[in-house]
Amino acid sequence: QVQLVESGGGLVQAGGSLRLSCAPSGRTISSLSMAWFRQAPGKERQFVGAIRRIGGSTYYADALKGRFAISRDNPKNIMYLQMNTLTSEDTAVYYCAATDSVLTTISTQYPYWGQGTQVTVSS
Repeated sequence: QVQLVESGGGLVQAGGSLRLSCAPSGRTISSLSMAWFRQAPGKERQFVGAIRRIGGSTYYADALKGRFAISRDNPKNIMYLQMNTLTSEDTAVYYCAATDSVLTTISTQYPYWGQGTQVTVSS
């Protein structure tokens, strides 16, 4: 069983940056395809981006390319989501997810989830 622990959320002013972290327990990060999703109040869960298990290449939602970046630190066993030039539209609970399978943008195909971390962008 994989447990995911997110951290790094908080309150930030519009135009600012924030970095989220996700640490899996019980597995090495390079053995998992991992993703970030977010869910704003009253909206469906939205794919943010993901990093492939093999090779570590990344894939992003089109609307977030260029502002958000995913990386992983294998020795520390942590995945990061760097978020830049934040706007109020980025306010949401951000979730880390993982799968033993290939990268996917579909949330239901991720069996492992973190508890979520709140990101609030003030305008």
